[in-house]
Amino acid sequence: MPRRFLQRYMPNPDTLRRQRSLRFMSRMIGDPGLWVLSRRTVANAFSIGLFSAMLPIPFQMVVAAFGAWLLRCNLPLSVGLVWITNPLTMPLIFYGNYRIGAWVMDTPVREAPARLSTHWIASRMADILPALAVGSVVSAIVLAIVGNLLVRLVWRWHISRSWKQRATRRRLRRLELED
Repeated sequence: MPRRFLQRYMPNPDTLRRQRSLRFMSRMIGDPGLWVLSRRTVANAFSIGLFSAMLPIPFQMVVAAFGAWLLRCNLPLSVGLVWITNPLTMPLIFYGNYRIGAWVMDTPVREAPARLSTHWIASRMADILPALAVGSVVSAIVLAIVGNLLVRLVWRWHISRSWKQRATRRRLRRLELED
């Protein structure tokens, strides 16, 4: 992951700190350690962001921010990754989590009716909730581990590739100077 690519899309911490709605977090936002872009901080931010995104709870962004603060990783990246579960993707992701939880718990899957309603969801919540919770935690842990490993591998591959390109350019310059 090229650092310059990520820096291009990062918000400015001073701008965020001055926003009225984020004043209660101004000390955390102003901490320069939470804005570092290194292989470790970005990989851990992916883990926290993906883990928080899979949890069917309100205030996922607060959980991600607290996790970033605890693990001292990139705050805006971990909070931004929570938006994987946005209002469009949330039903599909949580239904998938429910199916995973039902599979792990070896319980039958409740099929959704042709017309989904809040009344149906409320009446079936006692049946759905345990499988949803287990499936969400399982998928959160798996995604966090896979995301962390994938970021570390891609980051290492990118650095290795740039070193090889730099060595090739130096070799070509040396050959040109010898001629």
